[in-house]
Amino acid sequence: MESIEGGVMKRYNPVVEQSKSQLAALGKIESRTQFGGYALTVEKIIFAYINEDALYLRASEALHVYNAQRSLEPLVYRKRGVPVTLSYFKVDTQLWQNPEQLLQLSACSLRAAQDEAATRLVSLRLKDLPNLSLRLELMLHKVGISSVQLLCETGSRQSWLKLRAVNKHIGLKTLLALEGAISGHHEAALPSAIRQELYTWYLKMLRQHAAEHQPL
Repeated sequence: MESIEGGVMKRYNPVVEQSKSQLAALGKIESRTQFGGYALTVEKIIFAYINEDALYLRASEALHVYNAQRSLEPLVYRKRGVPVTLSYFKVDTQLWQNPEQLLQLSACSLRAAQDEAATRLVSLRLKDLPNLSLRLELMLHKVGISSVQLLCETGSRQSWLKLRAVNKHIGLKTLLALEGAISGHHEAALPSAIRQELYTWYLKMLRQHAAEHQPL
């Protein structure tokens, strides 16, 4: 079965829908195509895959314990013809028939994925983000934004204002670069609605700055 969503043809997958329904307590579950199947995410964190109509959960301590008893099948996909084994394990019939345990193990998989993402966020440098050069990283350090986490918490607009306060030549391109760095987009690939919103805000800030510096 196929459906039209936002003008794009989308194939209905019963396992995706069943998984979303059965694991709804984890939060808003979204799916996207990946590795020829579907990745399941909560707040953009991947915790499970669906491949050939089977659900695979991300490895976690709790899943390793269950796996030791049941010997679950790992997820294998082919990359240029070479088999690659991922740290995801197939949900067997017994686990599908135990919704409570399935939800518990899925929650552990999600937590493991979230912990890994948080660790990666701490170790990532600002210059490693899209659009950010070493020069811009050093400028951000000078205004007190010394980590990816701080940049995300501060947001593109407040970060831009901090930079603008010490360098009046900071312009729209830097604002868009900061937004892209936070959202994971190349500056040129930002959605048009976001670009327009930032452009409007940027003009407002310029007018406000000009008014504040008008001679009395």
